[in-house]
Amino acid sequence: MALSRLDQLYRAVIVDHYNKPHHYGSLANASNSIELRNPTCGDVIILYLDIQDDVIQDVAFAGEGCAISTASASMMSDLIIGKTLAEAQDLAHTFYDMVTAKNEDQKQLQKDLGEAALLAGVKKFPARIKCATLGWKAMEGALDDRYGQDTSLDIEDLEGE
Repeated sequence: MALSRLDQLYRAVIVDHYNKPHHYGSLANASNSIELRNPTCGDVIILYLDIQDDVIQDVAFAGEGCAISTASASMMSDLIIGKTLAEAQDLAHTFYDMVTAKNEDQKQLQKDLGEAALLAGVKKFPARIKCATLGWKAMEGALDDRYGQDTSLDIEDLEGE
Protein backbone atom coordinates (compact mmCIF):
# COMPACT_ATOMS: atom_id res chain seq x y z
CA MET A 1 0.00 0.00 0.00
CA ALA A 2 1.57 3.26 -1.15
CA LEU A 3 1.49 6.30 1.09
CA SER A 4 0.02 9.49 -0.29
CA ARG A 5 2.36 12.46 -0.67
CA LEU A 6 0.68 14.11 2.29
CA ASP A 7 1.16 11.00 4.46
CA GLN A 8 4.79 10.88 3.36
CA LEU A 9 5.23 14.52 4.38
CA TYR A 10 3.61 13.90 7.78
CA ARG A 11 5.82 10.88 8.34
CA ALA A 12 8.93 12.85 7.33
CA VAL A 13 8.15 15.64 9.81
CA ILE A 14 7.58 13.15 12.63
CA VAL A 15 10.79 11.25 11.80
CA ASP A 16 12.71 14.54 11.68
CA HIS A 17 11.48 15.48 15.17
CA TYR A 18 12.46 12.00 16.37
CA ASN A 19 15.94 12.08 14.83
CA LYS A 20 16.65 15.72 15.77
CA PRO A 21 14.33 16.58 18.65
CA HIS A 22 14.03 20.27 19.43
CA HIS A 23 14.92 21.37 22.98
CA TYR A 24 16.48 17.99 23.82
CA GLY A 25 18.75 17.99 26.86
CA SER A 26 18.57 19.42 30.34
CA LEU A 27 17.86 22.91 31.62
CA ALA A 28 20.15 24.18 34.38
CA ASN A 29 17.78 26.95 35.46
CA ALA A 30 14.61 24.84 35.49
CA SER A 31 12.05 25.95 38.04
CA ASN A 32 9.92 22.83 37.52
CA SER A 33 10.80 19.32 36.39
CA ILE A 34 9.26 15.88 36.30
CA GLU A 35 10.13 12.38 35.15
CA LEU A 36 7.20 10.54 33.64
CA ARG A 37 7.19 6.91 32.52
CA ASN A 38 4.89 4.91 30.29
CA PRO A 39 5.20 1.43 31.82
CA THR A 40 3.26 -0.07 28.92
CA CYS A 41 6.08 0.50 26.43
CA GLY A 42 9.01 1.71 28.56
CA ASP A 43 9.13 5.30 27.30
CA VAL A 44 10.55 7.78 29.83
CA ILE A 45 10.63 11.56 29.60
CA ILE A 46 12.26 14.06 31.93
CA LEU A 47 10.78 17.48 31.32
CA TYR A 48 12.36 20.73 32.52
CA LEU A 49 10.52 24.06 32.55
CA ASP A 50 11.81 27.54 33.32
CA ILE A 51 8.75 29.48 34.46
CA GLN A 52 8.85 33.16 35.32
CA ASP A 53 5.77 35.24 36.13
CA ASP A 54 3.46 32.42 35.00
CA VAL A 55 5.08 32.28 31.54
CA ILE A 56 7.12 29.35 30.22
CA GLN A 57 10.43 30.99 29.32
CA ASP A 58 12.27 27.83 28.29
CA VAL A 59 11.80 24.08 28.10
CA ALA A 60 13.98 21.03 27.62
CA PHE A 61 13.39 17.31 27.74
CA ALA A 62 15.46 14.16 27.88
CA GLY A 63 14.76 10.47 28.11
CA GLU A 64 14.21 7.41 25.98
CA GLY A 65 11.16 6.92 23.83
CA CYS A 66 9.68 5.77 20.58
CA ALA A 67 9.37 8.02 17.53
CA ILE A 68 5.83 9.11 18.48
CA SER A 69 6.63 10.11 22.08
CA THR A 70 9.88 11.87 21.15
CA ALA A 71 8.39 13.72 18.17
CA SER A 72 5.37 14.75 20.22
CA ALA A 73 7.54 16.11 23.06
CA SER A 74 9.69 17.97 20.53
CA MET A 75 6.64 19.55 18.88
CA MET A 76 5.13 20.41 22.27
CA SER A 77 8.37 22.07 23.34
CA ASP A 78 8.27 24.34 20.30
CA LEU A 79 4.67 25.31 21.09
CA ILE A 80 4.81 26.12 24.79
CA ILE A 81 7.76 28.51 24.98
CA GLY A 82 6.40 31.99 25.63
CA LYS A 83 2.97 30.69 26.62
CA THR A 84 1.28 31.40 29.92
CA LEU A 85 0.61 28.39 32.10
CA ALA A 86 -3.10 28.55 31.22
CA GLU A 87 -2.32 28.73 27.49
CA ALA A 88 0.02 25.73 27.73
CA GLN A 89 -2.62 23.72 29.57
CA ASP A 90 -5.22 24.70 26.95
CA LEU A 91 -2.87 23.42 24.23
CA ALA A 92 -2.52 20.13 26.10
CA HIS A 93 -6.29 19.73 26.28
CA THR A 94 -6.62 20.53 22.57
CA PHE A 95 -3.97 17.88 21.85
CA TYR A 96 -5.78 15.28 24.01
CA ASP A 97 -9.06 16.04 22.25
CA MET A 98 -7.33 15.56 18.90
CA VAL A 99 -5.73 12.18 19.65
CA THR A 100 -8.94 10.85 21.21
CA ALA A 101 -11.06 12.01 18.23
CA LYS A 102 -13.05 14.53 20.29
CA ASN A 103 -11.89 17.31 17.96
CA GLU A 104 -11.44 16.65 14.25
CA ASP A 105 -11.48 20.20 12.90
CA GLN A 106 -8.17 19.92 11.03
CA LYS A 107 -7.93 23.62 10.13
CA GLN A 108 -8.41 24.70 13.74
CA LEU A 109 -6.07 21.98 15.04
CA GLN A 110 -3.37 23.07 12.58
CA LYS A 111 -3.84 26.68 13.70
CA ASP A 112 -3.70 25.80 17.41
CA LEU A 113 -1.14 22.98 17.40
CA GLY A 114 1.03 23.60 14.35
CA GLU A 115 3.12 20.55 13.51
CA ALA A 116 1.71 18.67 16.52
CA ALA A 117 -1.55 18.42 14.55
CA LEU A 118 0.28 15.93 12.32
CA LEU A 119 -0.08 13.41 15.14
CA ALA A 120 -3.88 13.30 14.72
CA GLY A 121 -3.58 9.88 13.08
CA VAL A 122 -2.57 8.39 16.43
CA LYS A 123 -6.28 8.19 17.27
CA LYS A 124 -6.45 5.18 14.92
CA PHE A 125 -3.98 3.33 17.17
CA PRO A 126 -5.25 3.40 20.78
CA ALA A 127 -2.11 1.70 22.09
CA ARG A 128 -0.04 4.68 20.86
CA ILE A 129 -2.12 7.42 22.49
CA LYS A 130 -0.08 7.22 25.71
CA CYS A 131 3.08 7.54 23.61
CA ALA A 132 1.77 10.70 21.96
CA THR A 133 0.53 12.24 25.21
CA LEU A 134 3.52 11.40 27.43
CA GLY A 135 5.27 14.76 26.98
CA TRP A 136 2.02 16.68 27.32
CA LYS A 137 1.12 14.81 30.53
CA ALA A 138 4.63 15.52 31.81
CA MET A 139 4.12 19.23 31.16
CA GLU A 140 0.83 19.21 33.05
CA GLY A 141 2.42 17.25 35.90
CA ALA A 142 5.33 19.69 36.09
CA LEU A 143 2.82 22.55 36.40
CA ASP A 144 0.75 20.81 39.08
CA ASP A 145 1.45 22.19 42.57
CA ARG A 146 0.74 18.76 44.10
CA TYR A 147 4.00 17.47 42.68
CA GLY A 148 7.28 18.96 43.81
CA GLN A 149 10.45 19.59 41.88
CA ASP A 150 12.06 16.41 40.53
CA THR A 151 8.96 14.22 40.85
CA SER A 152 8.99 10.78 39.23
CA LEU A 153 5.64 9.22 38.21
CA ASP A 154 4.01 6.71 35.87
CA ILE A 155 1.64 8.16 33.26
CA GLU A 156 -1.23 6.28 34.94
CA ASP A 157 -0.69 8.50 38.01
CA LEU A 158 -1.85 11.46 35.89
CA GLU A 159 -4.64 9.73 33.96
CA GLY A 160 -8.01 11.38 34.32
CA GLU A 161 -6.57 14.68 35.46
